[in-house]
Amino acid sequence: MTYMDVLQQVKKKQIAPVYLLYGTESYFIQKITAYIKKAVLPDDADPSEHLSVYDLEETPVQEVITDAETYPLFGGKKLIIANNPGFLKTKPDKLPFDHDLDTLSRYLSQPVDYSIIIFTAPYEKIDERKKVTKLLKQNGVAAECNPIREYELRSWITNLAGSMKITIQDDVYELLESELTANLHQLRNELYKLKLYVGENGTVTREIAEKLVAHSGNSSSLRLVDAVIDRDLHKAISIYKDLEKMKEEPIGLVALLAFQFRTILRVKLLNKKGYSQSQMRKQVGVHPYVIKMAMQREKKFTTDRLQEIMDKLAETDHAIKRGGMEKGLAFELLLHELVQ
Repeated sequence: MTYMDVLQQVKKKQIAPVYLLYGTESYFIQKITAYIKKAVLPDDADPSEHLSVYDLEETPVQEVITDAETYPLFGGKKLIIANNPGFLKTKPDKLPFDHDLDTLSRYLSQPVDYSIIIFTAPYEKIDERKKVTKLLKQNGVAAECNPIREYELRSWITNLAGSMKITIQDDVYELLESELTANLHQLRNELYKLKLYVGENGTVTREIAEKLVAHSGNSSSLRLVDAVIDRDLHKAISIYKDLEKMKEEPIGLVALLAFQFRTILRVKLLNKKGYSQSQMRKQVGVHPYVIKMAMQREKKFTTDRLQEIMDKLAETDHAIKRGGMEKGLAFELLLHELVQ
């Protein structure tokens, strides 16, 4: 089942005795777990009596089953979270103990009605051929919790912003998509930061987003390119200093700038040949936002000027790697040359 399918069931308090949450998107796993916990455990429940959390890299699964089969002292439901079931992987890690999977299999065939077990497997893949995996899926509820696709990001921004009661202006979406990719934890944290700034029912503008959203190295190189285009040396140096605080190395920034200007050059050449944006994206292999920005930027350069910039970037890269100049100074001199 999908994450949304399982979440909808849990929200309706249709709780199964066993769950398998697998995949590398921790946001999905934590969200489903939180809703199950809310549905199963009353607000006044004593965690020591009704909630147990195990790491299956440290505890045999048979101990988890023993706990599940032990009736709560004061009645009610018991929630058990069993993390890292490595025995579901194709090549399980070696542990100082053995997991008794027969005991687990017997339990799955007839689970008790007073315990709910959640197995959380934060792995890219689990072995679907294994008997225990098949039993978990047949006798429990399994939710695939893998990262969202790039094309789904915009709808997630809309959904999360809606749940926070804030409005995102149209020109902010592309910025968020390029900055945050498909990391939902980061996306939620950044949107929450924006909510605190604009308040409930507030509107997030491009200016606010650019000021508050944490910039990735790739998007910061886009901002550096803008500063070069605008011949704003002060802004270029300021962006560089911000990146320095983020522990970005000058040699890496040269590579990021080279990537951006190379993209602008390639888009310019493809544009001359009559390529569409979607065709360019397939040729260059970058985010649609990067292609869109490159199409706007290429109009401000001649092909010869872009080639000169690429040569200057290559010279600076060589100078830093050769150790002929202090790397920070070499990068600042590069910015001076690009702006001039």
